[in-house]
Amino acid sequence: MITEEQVKNALKEVFDPEIGINVVDLGLIYDIKIDGPNIHLTMTMTTPACPVIPMILDNARMAIGKVEGVKSAEIDLVWDPPWTPERMSEDAKAQLGMV
Repeated sequence: MITEEQVKNALKEVFDPEIGINVVDLGLIYDIKIDGPNIHLTMTMTTPACPVIPMILDNARMAIGKVEGVKSAEIDLVWDPPWTPERMSEDAKAQLGMV
């Protein structure tokens, strides 16, 4: 059985190349739904103007697809609620000198 922790761990390998922090620690992951072998991810970006959105989404799909047992990964990119720096993990804030 696939767990949310497995999916999050896989997504920690997906980095925003402009910031250098993974999408989980950046707080870009809003929801993970697991329906047997199918994963449905809801996520956002730091800004709608992010020039690397397609690359990050592709990398997220590939990372999820590497989790044992996953057959499909669907990603919904949303802008509401908007991302804010408060969503970042303490580690991410420390890396950016925010704590």
